Amino acid sequence: MDHDLDQALDAVGGRLRALRRQRDVTLTDLSAETGISVSTLSRLESGTRKPTLELLLPLARAYGVTLDELVDAPPTGDPRIHLRPVTRHGMTMLPLTRRAGGIQAYKIVLAPGDRSGGPDPRTHEGYEWLYVLNGRLRLILGDHDLVLAPGEAAEFDTRVPHWFGPAESEPVEFLSLFGRQGERAHLRAQPRSKQP
Repeated sequence: MDHDLDQALDAVGGRLRALRRQRDVTLTDLSAETGISVSTLSRLESGTRKPTLELLLPLARAYGVTLDELVDAPPTGDPRIHLRPVTRHGMTMLPLTRRAGGIQAYKIVLAPGDRSGGPDPRTHEGYEWLYVLNGRLRLILGDHDLVLAPGEAAEFDTRVPHWFGPAESEPVEFLSLFGRQGERAHLRAQPRSKQP
């Protein structure tokens, strides 16, 4: 096997561990989603098990990344991003960013009835910004029970108990910017040039 390929395969474990931690998924949850045993997943992450295509394909699907990203293949010069939707916890998430860490962007689609069982506000580390594209989004945030319409946005510390779902019997689509470590999105505008 060529030296570069060996190095790329040796680095897969660290990337797998980083992806799992970034998405806040346990080995047990990942095992249930992929059908790969917890011990095999653990050995893949530690580098004691060589990755194979049969193991990497379900992991790439679960994380919503390409095989190229898992093995850190060199870029081809093609600027297109091949996005893979991930359906989890009653929502379809389409990752819009590919880098690890920092603020992550998602397009999220919730179909009516997907969030069955009613509101169940939760907390976790991070900071989130939501922008509604289509439909109406119900957001429960602490003591507030809000409905956001297209063009409306909300931002909040995710340590405040929160829950969101469709406000009506129509699907809702929205953009989400999420910083796991509490990063906030900052918009930078260039100063206007002075008119002569």
